[in-house]
Amino acid sequence: MTLDQLNRASPEAFVAAIGEAFERAPWVAQAAARKRPFRTVADLHDAMMQAVRQAPPARRLAFIAGHPELGSRVRRADLTGHSQHEQGSLGLDRLSAEEFERFARLNAAYRDKFGFPFIICVRRHTRDSILRQFERRLGNDAESERARALDEIAWITRLRIANLVEGPGKPSTSGRLTSHVLDLVAGGPAQGVHLSLYEIGTSARGLLCEAVTDAAGRTDPPLIAEAPLRIGTYELAFRVGAYFAHRQPPAATATGFLDVVPVRFSIAEPEAHYHVPLLVTPWSYTTYRGS
Repeated sequence: MTLDQLNRASPEAFVAAIGEAFERAPWVAQAAARKRPFRTVADLHDAMMQAVRQAPPARRLAFIAGHPELGSRVRRADLTGHSQHEQGSLGLDRLSAEEFERFARLNAAYRDKFGFPFIICVRRHTRDSILRQFERRLGNDAESERARALDEIAWITRLRIANLVEGPGKPSTSGRLTSHVLDLVAGGPAQGVHLSLYEIGTSARGLLCEAVTDAAGRTDPPLIAEAPLRIGTYELAFRVGAYFAHRQPPAATATGFLDVVPVRFSIAEPEAHYHVPLLVTPWSYTTYRGS
């Protein structure tokens, strides 16, 4: 639905269209409907979060407590469609026995201490990042965690509202990961370099995508776009040995040294642009976070 349509909709239609963005809490959309019209999609989301933050403490705490646990084996029918999709996108609905035991232990410890489930915006994190946050936040006090839960709900619902509503002033929800390879022997862009992007986890290295550089030495489209960059550790593997062996005119690779160049890096800003360039010869390379 467009923002203009929402501004003109009946209160009932307004709630039906976007009420599910806030977990089992249609009263949030009901409160926001009374503040129309909204100039931007970001204003709409801000009004909905304001309704949550200004709710009586008991109602606000019940709203936080109504969110599902992460990685628990609750029936899919007990999860909202949004939660099913978000947890499923990270594989939290199909954990191994060992992973499930770890999540179950952390869920129980967190709920015992704070009285509500651990809440984090799954779409902004890798599985390793979630587990690190889980263990770190167990050391916080209850007031800090209630505030943190609301901050994470703001991220969760920001993404949901951006998906549900078209219109001006949409909040920033997407990051970009790009790369660029320069051939320092030829003094120009390296076309035809095959590269692979991996997510590096504690127990696994998962392939996310592969690409080949274009005539400008760039990856087009971006390696990741139109979504938050999940907080975590990644590796770009550049197959420069094959590139120098086959490029025209041929490079002097008889004494070449490099084959696959792995560049391992961390992402901490899901909505940012990360650019990972490679300046390379058959014997050396340089990399950095570019712009």
